[in-house]
Amino acid sequence: MQRLEQQLDALARAGQTVTYGALARDLGLRIGALTAALEELMAKDVAMGWPLRAVLCEARLGNGLPALGFFQCAEQLGRDTSDVTLLVRLERDAVFEHASRGAAPDPGVFGKQQYG
Repeated sequence: MQRLEQQLDALARAGQTVTYGALARDLGLRIGALTAALEELMAKDVAMGWPLRAVLCEARLGNGLPALGFFQCAEQLGRDTSDVTLLVRLERDAVFEHASRGAAPDPGVFGKQQYG
């Protein structure tokens, strides 16, 4: 999990996204193991009141959006998924802002209430 977080944090600092396949290869994981780790990380992020760092992953054929499982997990964690494009924009903006500050995000700024 630590390597995954480090990879996503580096991407956030660079203002970049990555495909699931490229991230899995970089970490030496199978896609199933990666998606399970991403879902675990999403739960951690929500518990901490942070933006969802897993939003930096893109489906290969998803026009820049994460895979369906991201949205299913986000909804289970209380995020509004009625407009997936808006959700991705808000989450990515929050992740990039968090990374640019170089500090743990303020739960009042990045908490569930911002998206609900």
